Amino acid sequence: MHSLFNGYPWIRAGTSLQLLRIVTAVLFMAHAAVRIFNGTIPRFAEFMEAQGFPHGSAWVWAITLYELTAGTLLVLNLGVRWAASGLAVIAGVGILLIHWKNGWFVGEHGVGGSEYSIALLAMLLVIAAHDANRHAQAVAALTPQVKDKAPPPLVRLTGTD
Repeated sequence: MHSLFNGYPWIRAGTSLQLLRIVTAVLFMAHAAVRIFNGTIPRFAEFMEAQGFPHGSAWVWAITLYELTAGTLLVLNLGVRWAASGLAVIAGVGILLIHWKNGWFVGEHGVGGSEYSIALLAMLLVIAAHDANRHAQAVAALTPQVKDKAPPPLVRLTGTD
């Protein structure tokens, strides 16, 4: 049994972050696709209008298309921070409008709660942070490093000038 767990989790950190990015993208894209294929956009649009959003259908289509587009960008590893940020806004507003009033749990102990959306927000934060770190490392690699350069001299103001 010990050999089974030797080396667990059997995946490198970089690969696990890629997996997280792709799985998160697929979750959002699936949500949008099901909305289209199940024909629930009109019902969602009515809900949005009842919440005070004018032109509910336009909002729902914008959300749906953004989830598909941002999900595709995440899969392709392009514009990751921007895609993740927009999806975080969608998840956050979803918590406020829909899930908060349903409590915490989604499954066994409740229906429609916030736990899944909170998990999505955490996933998106990790993805965006990793992308920011990746870009910072790329910029640092391209920036010439100046070694052994003396710092500029300190100027001392004595008030006798």
